[in-house]
Amino acid sequence: MSGVVGRVSVYCASSRQCRPEYHAAARRLGEVLAESGCTIVYGGGAVGSMGALADGALSRGGRVVGVLPRFMQELEWGHKGLTRLDLVDDMRVRKERMLQGSEGVVALPGGCGTFEELFEVLTLKRLGLFVRPIVLVNTLGYFDPLQRLLATAIAERFMDERHGGMWQVVSEPEDVPEALAVAPAWSDAAQSFASL
Repeated sequence: MSGVVGRVSVYCASSRQCRPEYHAAARRLGEVLAESGCTIVYGGGAVGSMGALADGALSRGGRVVGVLPRFMQELEWGHKGLTRLDLVDDMRVRKERMLQGSEGVVALPGGCGTFEELFEVLTLKRLGLFVRPIVLVNTLGYFDPLQRLLATAIAERFMDERHGGMWQVVSEPEDVPEALAVAPAWSDAAQSFASL
């Protein structure tokens, strides 16, 4: 992949109680992606890292698409200032919609919902069903334990060594566009070593 990535899916959290550095990194990522000309697709929330991401991108004139389950809209969790808000039936459809046409995935620190999204897209990449870059923004070293876990999975032969190339880790939001652009190539040929 070279140049500007058009559509980037971002997985992030809605917690208002986490450390403010996480929200600051999310806002900065929104700014950086907007300045790079990317369309951001995310979970559609208005608070926490979700809201910060969207607000950062919108402050720089970026295009932001939210994908929100209807029950969350009824709870008034949706961001009201987005370029577009797509309402879907449930969480499963939300994940599918977020990946449609995505040219890359970025994961910010988050909880079980973020982990679910991240592990699903990693699994799809392992199976050669998603071949685009996956980038983790390691704010405050948040993903260090996950990197150790995945390294253990490879060492114990639950994953192939080549699976270690499915994702990239960056320290700062400013590093994301380059990481998306220079990610190692991946294809459906990964199916040949998906099963050990």
